[in-house]
Amino acid sequence: MEAAWALEVMDKAPYITVSMSDADGMPYAVPLSLARTDEKTFYFHCATEGTKLDVLRRNPQVCLSAVGKCKPTVGPKDGSFTLEFKSAIAFGQAVMVTDDAEKREALRAICQRFLPNHMDAFDAAIERSMSRTAVVRITLSEPPVGKRKQYDANGEEMKYGRME
Repeated sequence: MEAAWALEVMDKAPYITVSMSDADGMPYAVPLSLARTDEKTFYFHCATEGTKLDVLRRNPQVCLSAVGKCKPTVGPKDGSFTLEFKSAIAFGQAVMVTDDAEKREALRAICQRFLPNHMDAFDAAIERSMSRTAVVRITLSEPPVGKRKQYDANGEEMKYGRME
């Protein structure tokens, strides 16, 4: 599926798994609450110390993956056990945000995505936690791609590009 569709899957996913590799090539993946600010920029926040930041400092290359609308089902035509899903994957580079203005705007985007009805408390929360919160920006190196398995009302699998 095209990039715009994949970005929509990522926007709706409750979390996005960020995968990386440590200095020894050992994979490390963690589900995180990411917010997107444009077609190629994502942010997440975390503590100012920890494995995730140590790994990213050594190797900033990441892979993002998200899954939505995941539902076990029986294939309507052949009775096969299957799974309807929407998924997206993207590759990029992660860097620590050091500019306080960008950090504040990234945290605002994260809060707006996950707690939009509580933005009145944002400024006070930032004042309390800004010094002990790290923010990481992920810039995609290429457009994301998506994949899905979905059936229409007649039990036909909706192949690539078919949206109705």
